[in-house]
Amino acid sequence: MQIPKGKKIYFASDNHLGAPTKAASFPREKKFVAWLDEVKHDAAAIFLLGDLFDFWMEFKTVIPKGFTRTFGKLAEISDSGIPIYYFVGNHDLWMNGYFEEELNIPVYHKPKEFTFNNKTFFIGHGDGLGPGDKGYKRMKKVFTNPFCKWLFRWLHPDLGVRMAQHLSVKNKLISGDDDAKFLGEDNEWLVQYCKRKLEDKHRDFFVFGHRHLPLNIDLNDTSKYINLGDWIQYYTYGVFDGENMELKEYK
Repeated sequence: MQIPKGKKIYFASDNHLGAPTKAASFPREKKFVAWLDEVKHDAAAIFLLGDLFDFWMEFKTVIPKGFTRTFGKLAEISDSGIPIYYFVGNHDLWMNGYFEEELNIPVYHKPKEFTFNNKTFFIGHGDGLGPGDKGYKRMKKVFTNPFCKWLFRWLHPDLGVRMAQHLSVKNKLISGDDDAKFLGEDNEWLVQYCKRKLEDKHRDFFVFGHRHLPLNIDLNDTSKYINLGDWIQYYTYGVFDGENMELKEYK
């Protein structure tokens, strides 16, 4: 894809709307919607890299209540012709068609490669990648097990969603932010993952979320690892202007 002159590509992740409560996260939601409203004026595309909600589950005819302003703004932007891409995170693994059918937003469950202005991007949420995150990797096998998902869907939505929301807020293993501090490049498992991927093929930018830390790390002379941070503490996002990729803070 060639980005039109004057346009940019935007990236954001880890809003965790609904945490610790919907009322407490409401100011953060309004801030995120304001950001969407601002970037739509020069966006060639918008990438949302997961954990937009602190919990998300799609039953056959039911979705979690709330987040009307977010859905409305995403629908407006999508309907205007600006493409939005969504990568599921560890809090919204159970997406199953709602974004595609109602918002015309494609949803990806694994990292995917894109090319913009001859620059290659490897994009994903970041959970379960690399040599670490072992506790979550074990838990993810349970979350993605078809039988476990089938059992959960048989719960009444009021009971199932309430239980899952409680666990999502309380359990740092699920949240993925139990170690939300910089560990040094040698101990950052996503850095190690990116370096291993570079052994097979060159990519200009690896863009992930999940770590809740804004990071911009040179992997070598031509490749960078970008972690988008979050919209809880940092309010950071990524922007690619056709040549350069940088992290910015929304104030």
